Amino acid sequence: MRLRLHVRLRPHLAVVTLFYVVSCFVAGCKEPTPGVADPNRKLRIAVIPKGTTHEFWKSVHHGALRAAKELDVEIIWKGAVNESSREAQINIVQDFINAGVDGICLAPISKDSLIPPVQQAKQAGIPTVIFDSGLDDTESIVSYVATDNEKGGRLGAQCLAEAMGKKGNVILLRYAVGSESTQLREDGFLDELKKYPDIKVLSENQYSGTTRDSSLDVCQRLFLQYRDQVNGVFVVAEPNGVGMLNAMKGAQLDGKIKFVGFDPSPTLIEAMAQGIMHGIVLQDPDTMGYLAVKTLVKSIRGEKVEKRISTGEYVATPENMNSPEMKKLLFPPQQEE
Repeated sequence: MRLRLHVRLRPHLAVVTLFYVVSCFVAGCKEPTPGVADPNRKLRIAVIPKGTTHEFWKSVHHGALRAAKELDVEIIWKGAVNESSREAQINIVQDFINAGVDGICLAPISKDSLIPPVQQAKQAGIPTVIFDSGLDDTESIVSYVATDNEKGGRLGAQCLAEAMGKKGNVILLRYAVGSESTQLREDGFLDELKKYPDIKVLSENQYSGTTRDSSLDVCQRLFLQYRDQVNGVFVVAEPNGVGMLNAMKGAQLDGKIKFVGFDPSPTLIEAMAQGIMHGIVLQDPDTMGYLAVKTLVKSIRGEKVEKRISTGEYVATPENMNSPEMKKLLFPPQQEE
């Protein structure tokens, strides 16, 4: 009985197959174009920040979701808790490759350690847009969406020099080894200071680490060594800004030395309102998250995108912090985790 039924169905299957082949020939069927997404399927985009706890990343998340809603794509947001966890971030990227996402937006913790997983993603047909911090491999990525961090460092140097009357001794507090974005800020700051012959750099080789507590410890040791010599300090990220502020208060130096930072937080904004902080170099994290996702989706859909997209850099001071433009950047919208 089963054999007889099977024989009867085969001619029907042949007719269906022939109909499909003829239909494809008439309609001009062809294989999907590599790199161009099926317009009838909702894209899944992985967005991987350096971390998830700092104010900056909450605003990046908000911008990414804003783009997702506008473009009708799905965002999967996942990052390491600690911004020094290179292995954790590598594992996250590899997990998304295995999950077969349509694209990845990545803020690499390390400019070189994340190259292999990004290359693996490309080999798997998964395009990557890098944002916030660069990668030492531009051939494996679609685009780089970020602040001009070297320019941001230069703006910080100019702000601090003006606050100090263009003379005195300064301390540069670095962030973390391998972080491309903060290294560019540090390089830009030091290079710009060369234009001020009456400013001397007391310390430029101390790394704070990625947390407020580690920054506090390093700053306390710096003040023990340079307390009576330092006239100004520059920090290159929000967590070491808060660590520096707490160390200044502990040493009773708040308000006595000039202080410029990079990226805002409620604590640092309040310090600037009180005259303890003299400038904050600002990015636009909401726009950064938005453009990272938008650029990746455009590329997946076969549209041409720029290889480098700048999201702008600004300086807030006690004098301009209440202007509408600065308020928007000092208090960017955030996505609560």
